[in-house]
Amino acid sequence: MGERTDTRHGAECREVEATMTPLPSGSKTHGLMAEFTTPAATLRAAETIRDAGYRKWDVFTPYPVRGMGKAMGLRSSRVGWFALAGGLVGYAGGMLMICYMNSLDYPLPVGGKPLFSSFSAFPTAYELAILFGAFGALSGMLLLNRLPRLNHPLLKHPHFALAAHDRFFVVIETEDAQYREPDTLRLLQSLGCVRLELIDE
Repeated sequence: MGERTDTRHGAECREVEATMTPLPSGSKTHGLMAEFTTPAATLRAAETIRDAGYRKWDVFTPYPVRGMGKAMGLRSSRVGWFALAGGLVGYAGGMLMICYMNSLDYPLPVGGKPLFSSFSAFPTAYELAILFGAFGALSGMLLLNRLPRLNHPLLKHPHFALAAHDRFFVVIETEDAQYREPDTLRLLQSLGCVRLELIDE
């Protein structure tokens, strides 16, 4: 690995040469990790990577950074649709359950009132809608985030622990269709990082 100073963004960038040290035999490259010291530099980097057409990459920050979602080009979360589907299933299930119990399973005429009324069944259906909506939101969150995942390549990298303190990281995965090691390396080198490392699986 070689080092030189890059002052294009007023920060020192410890560059990794395009011909990097080979990984241990049998290991697989997860991606390239660039480290930044300020949220402003991280925002600029995210915008550049987004405009370059990358899709499988992420930003890790010690606290929420305003505007990061827009800089990354993230769409609105789809978790709400899972919650809606769960709520509708719960509501319909509640109505059908009360209808079955009152009309078929144990009909009990009271003062000539109908065996099933949507008004009397509403409280039960409403509570089931809330319950199933919560289940839907939780399931959608786990599914969209590909969880549970008991291990991640970044977690065994000692320097990545600074993401919980005062450093900002951008990771571009090798599975991205745009990923070409020399080109991706040059792109990250030009963004004002203070450290650039190869992460293995």
